[in-house]
Amino acid sequence: MALSSLLDRLGPEILDPEEETFLLFSQDIPSQNLGFVDPQSATLDLSVAGKDFVIYQSPTILNRPGSTTGAVVWKITPLVADWLAASDNLLWATGILSSSSAVLELGCGISGLVGLVLTPLVARYTLTDQSYVARLVEKNIGENAHLLSSRQPGKTSQKRKGKSSAVQPKTQLHFVPLDWELDEVTQSLTGDGSVKVFDVVVACDCIYNDTLIKPLVLACADACRLGRADESSGDRPAVCLVAQQLRDPEIFEGWIKEFSRYFRVWRVPDNALSKELRSNPGFVVHLGILRITGGQRNQS
Repeated sequence: MALSSLLDRLGPEILDPEEETFLLFSQDIPSQNLGFVDPQSATLDLSVAGKDFVIYQSPTILNRPGSTTGAVVWKITPLVADWLAASDNLLWATGILSSSSAVLELGCGISGLVGLVLTPLVARYTLTDQSYVARLVEKNIGENAHLLSSRQPGKTSQKRKGKSSAVQPKTQLHFVPLDWELDEVTQSLTGDGSVKVFDVVVACDCIYNDTLIKPLVLACADACRLGRADESSGDRPAVCLVAQQLRDPEIFEGWIKEFSRYFRVWRVPDNALSKELRSNPGFVVHLGILRITGGQRNQS
């Protein structure tokens, strides 16, 4: 019921990845440089979903050779976090997300911001990325721990730091190192033996390097496939949400072709996005539902 309600709100399924690429990149996309919020600052003050977060980042790590783009916050991240926390978000409205949900994020970067925003609303949130972000992720969780109290999606009341509350802070937010190319996606990522599946898998602005496209898609598919392997999960598959800034049409087309091998794909329509996401034509959000006969890791 929840899935069919969601699909009713999404409109037509994307059947031609090349056509989707053409439609997106034929629009006038404003220049946003690479898409960092502020790559020079070691701390950011971000107001998201009615709460004020202090986020530590590392310009030093960003400038090191290698894949260290997760060392700073990207512009799309707070917009997606704010949109996902809204009560009228289509995932809440259709019951895909609920207070009992478990969420997995791939490529969370140093901020863990989406997890910090959503943790008060769900039962469990797992942040994952390469190990180099671990120290700053844990620092950001600790710095903003006073904001991790239960509330309903869309509520914007904020408890002052140090004030007592009848609602105790939740502790179901944790970070696990995960390298898409080397590590296996297993039920242990939930961090709770009683939780064996994820309801939603999130990847926010992780698509910028063609060599990482296949490992990322495989990690998404393996995470969503956990529900298929668990009889107690019923017939409700995990939903994979991929948000990104449009930069390179070849990279995007490579991703959506690979993603479509494993997932049925829909683009979230403008009327289901927040005003801030709608007003940024260079940002796009897709949802995927794992194909029943989805590709396997040994496929070429």
